[in-house]
Amino acid sequence: MTQSTSPVATTVRIRALMPSLAPAEQRVAQRVLDDPAGVAAATISLLAHECHTSETTVIRFCRALGFAGYPAMRLALATELGRADGAGSGRDVSADISPGDDLDQVVAKIAFADARAVEETAQQLDLEVLHRVIDALVAARRIDVYGVGASAFVALDLQQKLHRIGRVAFAWPDPHIALTSAALLGSGDVAVGISHSGATQDTIDALALAKAGGVTTIAVTNFPRSPLAAMADHVLTTAARETTFRSGATASRLAQLTVIDCVFVGVAQRTYDQTQHALQVTHDAVQSRRVRPGKVPAPKRRRK
Repeated sequence: MTQSTSPVATTVRIRALMPSLAPAEQRVAQRVLDDPAGVAAATISLLAHECHTSETTVIRFCRALGFAGYPAMRLALATELGRADGAGSGRDVSADISPGDDLDQVVAKIAFADARAVEETAQQLDLEVLHRVIDALVAARRIDVYGVGASAFVALDLQQKLHRIGRVAFAWPDPHIALTSAALLGSGDVAVGISHSGATQDTIDALALAKAGGVTTIAVTNFPRSPLAAMADHVLTTAARETTFRSGATASRLAQLTVIDCVFVGVAQRTYDQTQHALQVTHDAVQSRRVRPGKVPAPKRRRK
């Protein structure tokens, strides 16, 4: 099926599909990511030669992205580059943090990568899928959220947000408890699995078990063809580029939180009166735990 891919989303989609491509197609993909301007100006024969593959492979790669063929992809890349130039983007969006970078450069690169992850995630977010996810969560009897490692923090954030507005939601970062939770879910419940790679076995297993029990399943991942996505009825994708410190889950976490915020606000909007009441009640409940201005206790001196 031909996809009307937005120019900005072209390289985003390539990165998302990269792990699921055949080795020869991955070489083409990497070439496009390394030099989109060069590919936009190259013939299909030249690109195939540079990637040590065939023109047929290049066409297959283009169609995997949703384009009718190579000319359509070249046009999308050229348009993307033109928009970037028109916006005055002179920064190297692929710049990695190196050991020789000073702190000013580190801060600038982190800020740019994080902002880009949020922007590109919003641009490629499928609104039809988002609508279906919101419908499922609004109608859910109970919502269980699975994620381990850095994704566990995102799962807990979703649980806290939903619980705050009166939805019955639980996050289970422990893999064994996640499985027991999934085994007890049933029709009318919703299970959400969160994993940047979509290849985290613990999260896949929990979502698969929930799905086997007739539960509506949702995946939040950077890779739409990942094993986690295969277990989900609805897949919401992020668009994060992790580089040197990928294990720190920096930009990917912010991209996931962007999706979670969109989901939460959608649910809150659909249940507006209940949400407003719940927010007010919970706000009042914690007010007594706040230190009032002028009432800050003086620090006690240590005894010598």
